[in-house]
Amino acid sequence: MNHWQQELVASVIFAITYVLISGRQLKILPLNRPAAALLGAVLMVATGIVTPERAYRAVNYDTIVLLLAMMLLSAYLYFAHFFEWAADVALQLSRSPQRLLLYLTLTSGILSALLVNDTICLMLTPLVIAVIRRGKLPILPYLIALATSANIGSVATLVGNPQNIIIGHLSRIPFAQFSRSLLPAAMVGLAINFLILNFGFRKVLRKTAIERQAHSIPQLDGNLFALVCIVVVSIFTGFVIGLNLAWTALAGAALVMVMARRDTHEVLKMVDWHLLVFFAALFVVVEGLSDTGLPDAIYRRLQPMFGFSAPVQAWNLTWFSVVGSNVFSNVPFVLVAGKWIAHFGEPELMWKVLALATTFAGNLTIVGSVANMIVVESARDHIEVGFWDYARFGIPITILTTLAGVIFLLLMR
Repeated sequence: MNHWQQELVASVIFAITYVLISGRQLKILPLNRPAAALLGAVLMVATGIVTPERAYRAVNYDTIVLLLAMMLLSAYLYFAHFFEWAADVALQLSRSPQRLLLYLTLTSGILSALLVNDTICLMLTPLVIAVIRRGKLPILPYLIALATSANIGSVATLVGNPQNIIIGHLSRIPFAQFSRSLLPAAMVGLAINFLILNFGFRKVLRKTAIERQAHSIPQLDGNLFALVCIVVVSIFTGFVIGLNLAWTALAGAALVMVMARRDTHEVLKMVDWHLLVFFAALFVVVEGLSDTGLPDAIYRRLQPMFGFSAPVQAWNLTWFSVVGSNVFSNVPFVLVAGKWIAHFGEPELMWKVLALATTFAGNLTIVGSVANMIVVESARDHIEVGFWDYARFGIPITILTTLAGVIFLLLMR
């Protein structure tokens, strides 16, 4: 197979894979996202675009290991009843529906910065729904706050979401240096998010009051919670001093597994193995496309559009990333766009812009991020969230948080 034939075959496999990943399951081919990515990886190897040895090397094991470790730590917090306890405490402390909205925004954002946002949404959604129903409050404002805040807060660290984990590995930006730029952007974003939701739902929230019912706050497993907290602090200390992110996190998770004295079978069931398979397969698919040189060729065509000064490149990359993340999904887009960053004038700035834009882009629509879909699907038995129900808040939140975030990054560079 000559080069142009390889390029054609790789492009077709890539396109088919991304259509299956981006869209809903097709009746004629009922594959979910991990299965679609796995099919694409197998086709890349079966057609000779990627050798089996090359496929193994293509997988970014640091990303897989780091995701696994953060999921394990989240699972132990779940078994310590932390999420249930925190949700109930927030309800007890709230004097008004608006105050509860603020607490949820902060809780979701902060936890998502420390642990993977998808996992936080998976753990929190059923608990938030239970708390909101017990307080006789409207569910929609709090569900949207949970999802959008998880996306915004996750941009603050290199372990907040899958695309940041990938960017951390590809860019080699130190953990503290990344957070020094993105943490303030996340804080501003959370403030904007709360203000938009509080204003947009002002009539609904003002008409309701929290109903106080006799209910005992769930018993927090203090010993397990303290153990996880100590380990998480130790892990983040390791991140800041420059230790390997993946193995530092996994060492911490392993320590908790040993010391927690809890059935590890139950803990491992909490890991989203589908997501890990999805990423491993996706690395192979993107590697097959990259080997043909097509991403570089695409960049050479697009380069004049990006401009040549750093601010112009940053703004053009921002809006290109917002659109690309919603068309192709943010993680696949980062894997492809990451190949271009070295060509820009200020690569470190562009990595941060890419992280911010692809993360905040997830708030545009319901299908903009996995976190959104987890929240909406988990709440389906209680409320049907329509496309416009979400988008009428997601669109202004995405535009304003992205504008504010990029302006801040440009001022701080």
